[in-house]
Amino acid sequence: MQTVLEIIKKTTDFFAAKQVESPRLNAELLIGHALGLKRMQLYLQFERPLNDAELDKIRPLVRRRGQREPLQYILGETDFLGLRLKVDRRALIPRPETELLVERIRERLTAPPARILDLGTGTGAIALVLAQSYPDAQATGVDLSTEALALAAENAQLCALADRVTWREGSWFAAIGADETFDLIVSNPPYLSPDETAAAEPEVRAYEPVTALTGAGADGRGDLSAIIADARAHLNTGGLLALETGIAQHAALMQEAQAAGYTQIESAQDLTGRDRFIFARR
Repeated sequence: MQTVLEIIKKTTDFFAAKQVESPRLNAELLIGHALGLKRMQLYLQFERPLNDAELDKIRPLVRRRGQREPLQYILGETDFLGLRLKVDRRALIPRPETELLVERIRERLTAPPARILDLGTGTGAIALVLAQSYPDAQATGVDLSTEALALAAENAQLCALADRVTWREGSWFAAIGADETFDLIVSNPPYLSPDETAAAEPEVRAYEPVTALTGAGADGRGDLSAIIADARAHLNTGGLLALETGIAQHAALMQEAQAAGYTQIESAQDLTGRDRFIFARR
């Protein structure tokens, strides 16, 4: 019989051969998940032999990861700023850059917002963590995908925030009334160009929903441009617009925000030091 450590080593080698990023970490997380063990518990059982029933639980998960299915989809969940969210192929997996976007929003809000709008909500990550951060706020999450909205609603239930966030189906502000205004409008919309999506890692291009990845237009900038053009009319005076953008589009989008009449337009960098976020006020 093979021990836990032996299976971890074999799985690590297999993942490395399949060009899986961080193969040892992936091996430990998947094997721990299959055995119902946290990583520290796994370490304490390195010398324990695994029986056939346990190996039968591990093998299909390893096979899926070897085919480059995202780890989060296999585990069925991910962490987003302390919230445990359900994730599957209905929506994009929340990224560390988007966690940083939320952190930067918190730094820039001088007063708690009463009304929050999250455009392209996906899993509901941004709307839910902001609703948790501002207990007196009412948040609205909008998405064009019925399936994504169903996932967001499931996450709201899991996070005990179902009474704090409402969900609407539609394309950007088409789901919002003409006279509705907000203190904060935030969006991480699709912004990859078709070429960037095609060149992405297999985990992205083969498994995540393409409609959540590829933005309108040849350079993928179209959805961000549409949001910048329309958001100002739905912001209260002093309200904040916060956007995650593509690197190559950033300078043009900053100019669009200026032309649209926003004030206090600010660029912020991501974890790699590249221009990624735009903040602007009405």
